[in-house]
Amino acid sequence: MLYKDILVELRSKEILNGMLLFSLVIAVIFGFIFEPGSEELKTAGSGILWILLVFSGNIGLARSFNREYENAMMQGLLLCPIDRSAIFPAKWIGNMIFISFELLILIPLLVVLFDLPLGEHRLGLAAVLLLGVAGYSAVGTLFSTIAAHCRAREVMLPLLLFPVIVPILLAGVKASALLMTDAGLKEAGSWIKILAAVDIIFITASFLLYEHIVEE
Repeated sequence: MLYKDILVELRSKEILNGMLLFSLVIAVIFGFIFEPGSEELKTAGSGILWILLVFSGNIGLARSFNREYENAMMQGLLLCPIDRSAIFPAKWIGNMIFISFELLILIPLLVVLFDLPLGEHRLGLAAVLLLGVAGYSAVGTLFSTIAAHCRAREVMLPLLLFPVIVPILLAGVKASALLMTDAGLKEAGSWIKILAAVDIIFITASFLLYEHIVEE
């Protein structure tokens, strides 16, 4: 299923194009608000990164599952003689790949266009963003499956998802801000541990609940 999702996206580029275009629009708006290289941008840099991750990721999650429910593809998948617990890891990893790929393109653009400071601990920042993407994608995969059953699914997904991911956002923004201002891994360590713990809880809960949700 993961291979199928990646293959379909490589052919259509529907999810990635939508996420990138939406992210660029938001980035341009922030570009009008903050002067490139300014102290205000340095202070707000981590928040901007996470806003782009969450809002563009929401578009990718919604489109990923709407595509499954169009032409009853999900019903066909459920009729296949496969273990239904395998569906969640495939969809989760697929969403992680799409969101991570978007960040790989977007972050260098932000650095070039807006002189966004990333600090000296770039590997640490990449690890924090990857942890955030993992937790966000896990919860997003679960809630986008629930929202796909609703008539107003585009409205329902953010209403369900955004309140739940507050712990991920809080820990991710705090850890990223410390790393981007060269405060060091030691100072950001407590927030990274919180982010990792929240990830473990969210990923485990999403995995256990998904099989029951997808059958409804």
